Amino acid sequence: MEFETWLRSPPYGLDHREKGDLFEELLTQVTHYHGEHCKEYGRFLSALGHGKGERFSRESVPMLPVTVFKELELRSVPEDQIIKTITSSGTTGQRVSKIMLDAQTATNQQKALCQIVSHWIGPQRLPYLVLDSKKVLRDRTMFSARGAGILGFSIFSSKTCYALDEEMRLDLEGVRAFLERFRGRPILVFGFTFMIWKYVVRVLEERGERLDIPQGFLLHGGGWKKLQKEAVSPEEFKERAQAALGIGQISSYYGMAEQTGCISLECPYGHLHTSTWSDVILRRPSDNSICERGETGVIQVISPLPTSYPGHSLLTEDLGVLLGEDDCPCGRLGTYFSVIGRIPRAEVRGCSDTYEG
Repeated sequence: MEFETWLRSPPYGLDHREKGDLFEELLTQVTHYHGEHCKEYGRFLSALGHGKGERFSRESVPMLPVTVFKELELRSVPEDQIIKTITSSGTTGQRVSKIMLDAQTATNQQKALCQIVSHWIGPQRLPYLVLDSKKVLRDRTMFSARGAGILGFSIFSSKTCYALDEEMRLDLEGVRAFLERFRGRPILVFGFTFMIWKYVVRVLEERGERLDIPQGFLLHGGGWKKLQKEAVSPEEFKERAQAALGIGQISSYYGMAEQTGCISLECPYGHLHTSTWSDVILRRPSDNSICERGETGVIQVISPLPTSYPGHSLLTEDLGVLLGEDDCPCGRLGTYFSVIGRIPRAEVRGCSDTYEG
């Protein structure tokens, strides 16, 4: 299959065999490409004893720890080709990851994101309610993961409204005016989990107020660590968010700045689904061997899309459970899984929940 044909494929249309064969070819190509064009990654492959002619499957492709992007600025293209740097950080004072994007990688990741989200909300542009503040977009060259998420989903927007003002206060009057303008139409609502909880859901509850978005689709991710500290389960978050927002559908997603675009969305059965352009493998912390179905392990994320930086195979700091492959009751093909938290004592990395105020 040609690369461009692959990018235009249905997001959940490859079964285990088809995906395995395709990924073996693509992962082999991109691994050797990074080995030749990123000196640090080349040394990494050499240290592991991998040769130039070696082929790699999903299971055998070398893994970089995701934290390496906090230590090194890794790129596989000349510096003058970098058009955007995405940063991903934890709380104040922690080191930031820097993800270097050239035009081709940014375009390919956006195409994948567009295919994935369009599968769930349809191909049309929708009114876009961002449960955040516009101030996170100030620096257009140095994106935080939070800002990159807001802008990434803005490609589905026909008109945008930010729910929070510059001081992170809920602009209830502005939000209601926006909703009234598009009453009776589907609305895409986006935000990061902890931000939604702290600055929208809790505020509405405390004021005794409620929004009304019956045809809304809320897409949210990140920040579960902080919710867990407040003893808020995913089930409670969903129930209270649904009540406060009066919204029709809520779906969480799993994604990270290190593989922008390749998000895994939650189906109606509560399963996170990998797409045609990505996969996950669960590995035992003791020896990195592959987990069986139903077993808790560390999440390895795989995507052949990144070519400007060696981010195609990363070992995260997240724990999850492999639930199955190709047999979810929702009918989507591919690996499906759940995320259960962070590795104990792992640094709190940020998707979005880095605002302290």
